[in-house]
Amino acid sequence: MSTGEILLLGAIAGLTIFLGLPVGRLRNLSSETSAFFNAIAAGVLLFLLVETLSKSIAPVEDALTHVTTESGGSWGTFVGRAALFLVCFGVGLLGLVYYERWMAKRGSASVGPGAASVHDFGLVARVSALSDARRLALFIAIGIGLHNFAEGLAIGQSAANDKVSLALLLIIGFGVHNATEGFGIVAPMASETERPTWGFLILLGVIGGGPTFLGTVVGQAWVSPWLDIAFLALAAGSILYVVVQLINVGFKLGHKEMLMWGLFAGLVLGFGTDFVLVAAGA
Repeated sequence: MSTGEILLLGAIAGLTIFLGLPVGRLRNLSSETSAFFNAIAAGVLLFLLVETLSKSIAPVEDALTHVTTESGGSWGTFVGRAALFLVCFGVGLLGLVYYERWMAKRGSASVGPGAASVHDFGLVARVSALSDARRLALFIAIGIGLHNFAEGLAIGQSAANDKVSLALLLIIGFGVHNATEGFGIVAPMASETERPTWGFLILLGVIGGGPTFLGTVVGQAWVSPWLDIAFLALAAGSILYVVVQLINVGFKLGHKEMLMWGLFAGLVLGFGTDFVLVAAGA
């Protein structure tokens, strides 16, 4: 299989995220349904959190095993990988917290005589002008995008090592997996009265699914466990932040039973699509 064909299939694996995005335009939903959809998104992301944490910490544990059990490798490699994991996880988690605080300060600073409008701050203004639900959807797309970049790396690295059959299995599995992630991105907007535009939904899809293709490109050119650690740890941190936000929204919406059923359904969706990969031997 040629490089071009691998890259094309990697792009398709990322584009399946668009299948779930139209759900974001559904309206006139009851509060129970909105709470359920929100909780499903949290459940899917909880699965992704478990998956990304386990995959990002695996190279760190391997480095430690090489030193302590196999009497090979070096402590420097272990310490370096552990430090990279902690720093990237912290940036992914705390970075979004401080970014939101910074945006709030920029917004409040624009109020008053002679002050510049928040709309004068370009991209920052556009993000701060979004509703809470749409801003949360954007953060979900960013977290999933980081995760999908790492998935693309796995596809590209498999192809680079001439494991074409494994690369194909990963493309199929990740493609099915990403289809559920699209729903997770738009679920927070289900309770809004105004429908998101198709342009905004496309933007979310590009942010969430596009990195699968980029990861495939990079993975074919450069095989590195350090790169895996960095992007998976960043993804885990940002996903953890979003999960906390979604659960907070769920409690505000009420309907505790819908929250728990939704979390359960989301986890079932996440592990169910993961079983596709396991069954395929990937």
